[in-house]
Amino acid sequence: MEDIITVRHLTKKYREVTAVNDVSFAVQEGEIFGFLGPNGAGKSTTIKMLTTLLLPTSGELWLAGTDVVKHQSEARKVFGIVFQDPSLDGDLTALENLQLHAVLYGLDRRKAALRTEELLKLVELWERKDSLVKTFSGGMKRRLEIARGLLHHPRILFLDEPTLGLDAQTRNLLWNYIGKLNREEGMTIFFTTHYLGEAEAVAHRIAIIDHGRIVAFGTAEELKNQTRTDSLEQAYLQLTGTAVRDETVSSADSKREMIRRVITNR
Repeated sequence: MEDIITVRHLTKKYREVTAVNDVSFAVQEGEIFGFLGPNGAGKSTTIKMLTTLLLPTSGELWLAGTDVVKHQSEARKVFGIVFQDPSLDGDLTALENLQLHAVLYGLDRRKAALRTEELLKLVELWERKDSLVKTFSGGMKRRLEIARGLLHHPRILFLDEPTLGLDAQTRNLLWNYIGKLNREEGMTIFFTTHYLGEAEAVAHRIAIIDHGRIVAFGTAEELKNQTRTDSLEQAYLQLTGTAVRDETVSSADSKREMIRRVITNR
């Protein structure tokens, strides 16, 4: 298989703090790839750079052969993203949220209508298409966000903590949808999670980042063999330690930079 995501010597600095430090890895097309690490390890910063929300201090980012830094508009056509924090408009219906996204992506109206119906049925929300999103449960909102991220037929789907705060049944349902997309459409899935059991169950390969550096890379079995442990959770703790972590990079710095990039359209 060919690599669809390539990261070379990626570095991101916020004043005196290095959030991502000379990170390199590659993800194969059609792979389900887990990107794990403690709070403040550099996971979200890396995803924000891959999805054009932040500029790297140095290094290279490639998505499906497109240079993410030099050709951001083209890169955005390649991926869909489901953010950790909800980003739906609660005062719009499920259908209206998808229609708005279709307009933002410049999709043909007829094709967008067909795709919207297809996706709402996929995530079992077609019967609630005219309901306001603010009336939805957390699981329903997550399913709608996944549908929205798939509208433009992306080759890569980024999922930042997609099942955070959901019950076990809803988490299982979401991973079934994601697995179906991977199997039937060959979509590459790049996800972060704090539920190590689900990472072990669904990821083809895993990278563990800590203090801004990749500390381990491989399948769950390979990581367990490397650490001589019986579970991914034990391997993870051996690689990253047991101390509770706080965020090391100011979220305000990240938000300010993202706002500047939106305003200046850089």
